[in-house]
Amino acid sequence: MEKQKIIVILGPTSGGKSDLAVKIARKFNGEIISADSRQVYKNMDIGSGKITKKEMLDVPHYLLGVASPKRTFTVSQYQKLAKKALAKIAKKGRPPIICGGTGLYIDSVIYDYKFPKAPPNQKLRQKLEKLKTEKLFQKLQKLDSLRAKNIDCHNRRRLIRALEIVLTTKKPVPPLISVNQRNNPHESATAAVLKIGIKKSPDELKKKIEKRLYKRLEQKMTEEIKNLHKSGLSWKKLDSFGLEYRFISRYLRGLISRQEMIELILKESYKYAKRQMTWFKRDKNIYWLDPDNKKDLKKIFALCRNFLGL
Repeated sequence: MEKQKIIVILGPTSGGKSDLAVKIARKFNGEIISADSRQVYKNMDIGSGKITKKEMLDVPHYLLGVASPKRTFTVSQYQKLAKKALAKIAKKGRPPIICGGTGLYIDSVIYDYKFPKAPPNQKLRQKLEKLKTEKLFQKLQKLDSLRAKNIDCHNRRRLIRALEIVLTTKKPVPPLISVNQRNNPHESATAAVLKIGIKKSPDELKKKIEKRLYKRLEQKMTEEIKNLHKSGLSWKKLDSFGLEYRFISRYLRGLISRQEMIELILKESYKYAKRQMTWFKRDKNIYWLDPDNKKDLKKIFALCRNFLGL
């Protein structure tokens, strides 16, 4: 049986992944699966940078707003939903395009990660939720130093899940993928994959991040976060989503000024983009190109055409 061909568009926040994915989808009659750990949530639209209906240009999109922000959404859940979407797109005979900046989500699908059998433990989670993020990270360092080295130390949800696995199984978090599998140029366990990364200089990216933040503030992002809290989402939960949700919720509580809020969002967004690039740069099989450059855009289309055998 021939492996499904998957195009992946990845890169740092604000780089222009969604726009490029739509261009590729329109040119090659494809459909898009989002790979973003915040865009999966309902009513988290402006703050997560969710593509609008208008921007989709009639291209079908999957895994946007599929989960309640009041509940924990795991990588394993994402993988199951993404596999269903891939099967649906395959039935139509169209090329799937996975687009996003959450490297773990992307890899979980294209490398068919096998997740540790540690079902959610609500009592344990409630106990861990009481700890500060720093304490959670320190606890993980003691219990599983290897996982601590490869985790975002600011991401409470990931830290709690890692600790849940370690404390439930009494073993370190097992590696989800072998080095050999990652280094095999265009093959995953279940599919043939073409990975295209959005290439931007640090200065360009900083300008894009800043421009996007002010645009989102104009689009009433603060109102969106205020409404999420009114609908029953605690300040603590909003804080756990990081970046805009963290600092705007702190501003709304009067903990920081508006200017401090803007400065903190920008500072943390730059750091986040760096962390994303650290993850992606481990993979030597990504074609790094700038879709805002006409020559590079032609190269991207040529890569897709050759990959799809058109």
